[in-house]
Amino acid sequence: MSQPAPISHAWDDTVLPFQLDRADIRGRVARLDATLERILDQHAYPEPVAALVAEAVLLTALIGQTIDLRWKLSLQIRGDGPVRLVATDYFGPDQAGAPARLRAYASFDADALAAVAGPAFALLGKGMFAILIDQGPGTTPYQGITPLSGTSLAACAETYFAQSEQLATRFALAMGEAREPGDAPRWRSGGIMVQHMPKASPFAEGEATGEDGLLAPDDILAGDDQENWTRATTLLDTVEATELIGPHVSPDKLLTRLFHEEAPRIYPAQPVEFGCTCGPDKVVQSLSIYSAKDIAQMTDADGNVTADCQFCGAHYAFRPEMLGFEATKAAVEVKR
Repeated sequence: MSQPAPISHAWDDTVLPFQLDRADIRGRVARLDATLERILDQHAYPEPVAALVAEAVLLTALIGQTIDLRWKLSLQIRGDGPVRLVATDYFGPDQAGAPARLRAYASFDADALAAVAGPAFALLGKGMFAILIDQGPGTTPYQGITPLSGTSLAACAETYFAQSEQLATRFALAMGEAREPGDAPRWRSGGIMVQHMPKASPFAEGEATGEDGLLAPDDILAGDDQENWTRATTLLDTVEATELIGPHVSPDKLLTRLFHEEAPRIYPAQPVEFGCTCGPDKVVQSLSIYSAKDIAQMTDADGNVTADCQFCGAHYAFRPEMLGFEATKAAVEVKR
């Protein structure tokens, strides 16, 4: 017997912007369902690796939607533990009303996973958390990097915004496999991001209270701003995982429940979906710097040069004479 189609909700795979007028705070509520499931379906990740990818994707959706993005925002989390890399991309919508696109993948040592006990975050070890913003041709990409800190990727992101952008930021996230009646288990995630509106920072050197001398969100606020921030984050701390993931509490009702005294102003939701930008033309372009001799060394026993997309698993194969700066024939993809 075939499985029934998963139950969908209007707020699945959306990011809802909001503002707390009485607290001078902006925020986002994100719910990822089919998008996250599609990303994780590309790879057979062990559960703790899938959890790290799910958290990184949720953070990427929340952060990406705060930026007037013409092209791409990326997260790169690199560590010296069994999980060496988690990479995500958020592509801004092509036009008003169009969905933003998300993709992600992780690189890990399967044999070393079992040797590390504790939460999934411990699998990263020591390393760095980076946000990269590329606004497209003719612009200079931006990159900000902070060390891995705290006990979660959300904590790393909070440290990043405090240290690199001097913006007080908090996240409340939940993710995991969930099952609805008549449906197979599937990954869902939900989260809230709150961020104090940018102002001149009161931080003075020597006052950092975060891990390893890094700035913490509370270090960059004072006076009424600190009071408003404390009130808003105290309310955020009351949120429950079932409210974040849903599916029975819509984002607007959740905001009303949490922040009704802060006069939340809600904006139109941004839809998101899985999307990859790989393609045969990009493979050809990436190999255009190589000589015919170099291309020959890349050719497999079947006489093809192959490439696989780490994000979506697409497989490409080309005849060697179609690649490199000494190509003698137009590049035509053999198979995908």
